[in-house]
Amino acid sequence: MKIFIDPPNSMILFDLVERFGHEPLSTMAVIQEKVDNIEVDMPPMNVTLDDVVKGLKYAGVEVPSGVRGRMALWGPMIEAADAAIIIDEPPFSFGCVGCDRSNELAKYLLKRRKIPCLTVKYPSNEEEAKTMVGQIKDFLGGLGE
Repeated sequence: MKIFIDPPNSMILFDLVERFGHEPLSTMAVIQEKVDNIEVDMPPMNVTLDDVVKGLKYAGVEVPSGVRGRMALWGPMIEAADAAIIIDEPPFSFGCVGCDRSNELAKYLLKRRKIPCLTVKYPSNEEEAKTMVGQIKDFLGGLGE
């Protein structure tokens, strides 16, 4: 199954989803496709007109361009997802959590899709981290049932 991870560039969630036999939908894979694309002359300048149009599907023109840019990447992943894992209250150093508007919009779109979602609190110690991994393992294991 395809699992959207939030934050979408979390290496920890990417690894856990992959280890438990599912396909993680992450920003890293989408960005790699853009950077590796021969049509893009200069990787830092990899925004195309198609990206702008994709972003407008999820956020209006009055919304800051950073939100639209993120949603141009995240929106199609959310639409393709069979389930999602969301880390609640992560620190700023954990994935892409700096743009709260993008994060809230992504959570709203996931809720609107009515797919199975697991929300777990970011752990503050080793015991909570073990609990979080156990919850993720149970959630991913129960998806095929």
